[in-house]
Amino acid sequence: MNWYEKLNQYFPVQEMKSKEHMEALLKEKGDIYQKDEGPHHVLMYAEFNDFIFIDYIYVSKDARGKGIGHELISRLKKKGKPIILEVEPVDEDDADTEKRLRFYQRENFKHAQSIGYRRRSLATNKINEMEILYWSPTDASEEEIYEAMKKTYNQIHTYKDKEWYGKSYQDVDEVLTMDENRNGNIFDEIN
Repeated sequence: MNWYEKLNQYFPVQEMKSKEHMEALLKEKGDIYQKDEGPHHVLMYAEFNDFIFIDYIYVSKDARGKGIGHELISRLKKKGKPIILEVEPVDEDDADTEKRLRFYQRENFKHAQSIGYRRRSLATNKINEMEILYWSPTDASEEEIYEAMKKTYNQIHTYKDKEWYGKSYQDVDEVLTMDENRNGNIFDEIN
């Protein structure tokens, strides 16, 4: 199975970029968009000057619990930049959602509670809500994380979207919101 098939089998359709989109990012934005692949993992990430965005991290079922995910995150942490990612809220019907949250909690990620993320999937036409997690060696503010997410959305998620999907994703200001009064820490759902 190639790297894209592994990701496609693991991640929900509403979260997946097309293979053409990801290959174009690797080829045309190769200075930013990276792939780290091994026999038991696939890590897709964008490294900007001042932060890293994890697009996809996959560890095969038979290799989970062996420290591969920790090693991948540790390598990124050594770069000394904030690390940002999107994660699904806990879903009672999908045990992996809680396991993923526990993993990121062990890796000292924080929940960006004031950042809302709601994007209409071009594949399903349904609204997909995600939460933003981040790790920062410098205690980055949620405002800084918000600006980094906007940059990621504009440069990675919507890169040539009309070309790959036949239509465009929503404008960044419709998808990402900042609200200091937004309540609830996603990690409280698992503790």
